[in-house]
Amino acid sequence: MTEVLPPDDNRGLSMRNLTHVMYGLFAIGIISAGFLGVATIAAIVLAYLKRGDAVGTLYASHFDWVIRTFWWSVLWFLLSALATFIFLGWITGIIALVWLIYRIARGWLALFSGQAPSNEF
Repeated sequence: MTEVLPPDDNRGLSMRNLTHVMYGLFAIGIISAGFLGVATIAAIVLAYLKRGDAVGTLYASHFDWVIRTFWWSVLWFLLSALATFIFLGWITGIIALVWLIYRIARGWLALFSGQAPSNEF
């Protein structure tokens, strides 16, 4: 399914650029190993604030993708933190980190190609 990209209205950032900023902030938070966790929080706040503006466009799926990725990664990292008490948390934490990086890369690459991120492997 192909969706038509909305025209830019030349007021501030375009929805496409805003989506790139969101992915970039999320990536900075991951690359900094949590030291710049405020960048990740800013990406999620941006996604929640602008999700309504993106309804009906290709970008809505990207905002949903980032929000779902964030909340699932929070769940998996919390479970991994609990699992460190039985010495399995480090393994599950690394798996969760690889999954998180994969999701952000896959979504961002889909944005570069003008497509919605898909849940298929």
